[in-house]
Amino acid sequence: MSQLLAHLIIVPIVLPLVSAALLLVLGDKRPRAKSLVNLCATLLCLVAAIAILRNANAAPDTAGVYLGSNWDAPFGIVLVADRLSALMLVLVGVVSFCAALYGEAAWARVGVYFHPLFQIQLMGLNGAFLTGDLFNLFVFFEVMLAASYGLQLHGSGRPRVSAGLHYIAVNLLASSLFLIGLAVLYGVVGTLSMADVAAKFALVPAGDRGLLHVGTAILAVAFLIKAAIWPLNAWLVPAYAAASAPVAALFALMTKVGIYVLIRLWTLFFAEGSPSAHFGAPVFLYMGLATIAVGALGLLSSLRLGRVAGFSVLVSSGTLLAALGMGVASVTSAALFYMLSATLAVSALFLLVELVERIGNDGPSELPERDIELDPDTNLDDEEGPLVGRALPVSTALLGLTFMVCALLVAGLPPLSGFVAKVSLLTAVLGAGGAAGAFASAPWWIIGLLLLSGLSAVIALSRTGIRHFWATGRRQAPHMKDVEAASVLMLVFSCVLLTVFAEPVLRYTSATAAGLHAPTGYITSVLSKKARVGPTRALVDAGGSP
Repeated sequence: MSQLLAHLIIVPIVLPLVSAALLLVLGDKRPRAKSLVNLCATLLCLVAAIAILRNANAAPDTAGVYLGSNWDAPFGIVLVADRLSALMLVLVGVVSFCAALYGEAAWARVGVYFHPLFQIQLMGLNGAFLTGDLFNLFVFFEVMLAASYGLQLHGSGRPRVSAGLHYIAVNLLASSLFLIGLAVLYGVVGTLSMADVAAKFALVPAGDRGLLHVGTAILAVAFLIKAAIWPLNAWLVPAYAAASAPVAALFALMTKVGIYVLIRLWTLFFAEGSPSAHFGAPVFLYMGLATIAVGALGLLSSLRLGRVAGFSVLVSSGTLLAALGMGVASVTSAALFYMLSATLAVSALFLLVELVERIGNDGPSELPERDIELDPDTNLDDEEGPLVGRALPVSTALLGLTFMVCALLVAGLPPLSGFVAKVSLLTAVLGAGGAAGAFASAPWWIIGLLLLSGLSAVIALSRTGIRHFWATGRRQAPHMKDVEAASVLMLVFSCVLLTVFAEPVLRYTSATAAGLHAPTGYITSVLSKKARVGPTRALVDAGGSP
């Protein structure tokens, strides 16, 4: 890896931390300055993430390693940027910038600490994707959750507080399980460095392997809760539906943290050739399929757009977990592309919730009548006859078109990236067949449930669209600020770019999946990284006095 990447790795963590401190110093008397700091810091994190991704793509066989305390792994703090973590950083950057921009319309002024909490949330997310150590993963996990508690309750209100308390209780349980799993794993292996644990997995005696499996299984439960996998997902839809629009869009990334950690740890610890290869894969497969089914049924039962978006998150999480359970690189590659498209689409849908629900709620309800008297024999379709009707307001037209695009993306209909993602995933699943870690009929179950979830999304979103855009009565167009429209359009445009550049993105995800299922390069990069020699050490090595 280049020296540039080695220094850039720390930026997505340090920059939000410094920005949060600066935002606290500014206080609540300088709202414009706080907004500017928040947006600039978020945008710079996105720029740094893109640079990290470009460098990671240029050196596919190695991972960038940053020794935070200048101690060799596994003794010091290690940050690792490979293809997967770089991809997740870019995804966080895009969604967070759009959410921050949307929040500046109104939500950033509802509470005093919105901006600092937003930056701390980014720090936790970026740190979770970059860390190469399980204990530091727990630290960033808690940083992320602590900020999310404040953001979840942002704006007050009884529904938000009620859902927020459930959200906090469930995540505290997940944190406790995380600590227990870490303790068991450390007791068996003697290290918490991910690369070092992976290197020592094969050396664990057969008598201790059961305890090793128990420790990793407890860890898995903690991450499955965070990923909202059935039956551990009852908290997600109420919490996300009650959250403010920019917070809900940002929370769409939270479930991906659980999925990311499961992909990272299971491909590292239980890779092909390991004595415990494919441990837990059937469980992941069954739970993923059950989550898709629950999400599809939830879509059919939902009338509110916020709940439709929440159940769409469940469908995407179940799909990704079932793909991980297949244990095949081609399926993992398609699943990573699906994750990009689904996360961007659901985030845009969460931002649309508030805007769409404004239709019919702003201003006076009655539109002025057109005073036109028609002859009984007049044909309204005749070009010579009078055209009767009203011009569609720009805001309503923009909302309607954006909603249609989001519906196509979430349902996986052509021609956008949602369709490309589902076709790629279905093709990979069919090609995988009865691969290791999956029962013989697994491909057909995945295909059937994916098609069912797509049909459910079409029905749910069509019903919601009719309710808000067709059967709204005689109401005025909703008020929509420029930053709100721009944030949603940027997310939609990102999905369009993902469609146009689907081939290079799929090549990237294919290389990423290949590296995940053959993790030797990751392990070697971390364990071979040496600390930089300081001036005192150099003087001693030269024979002088320190």
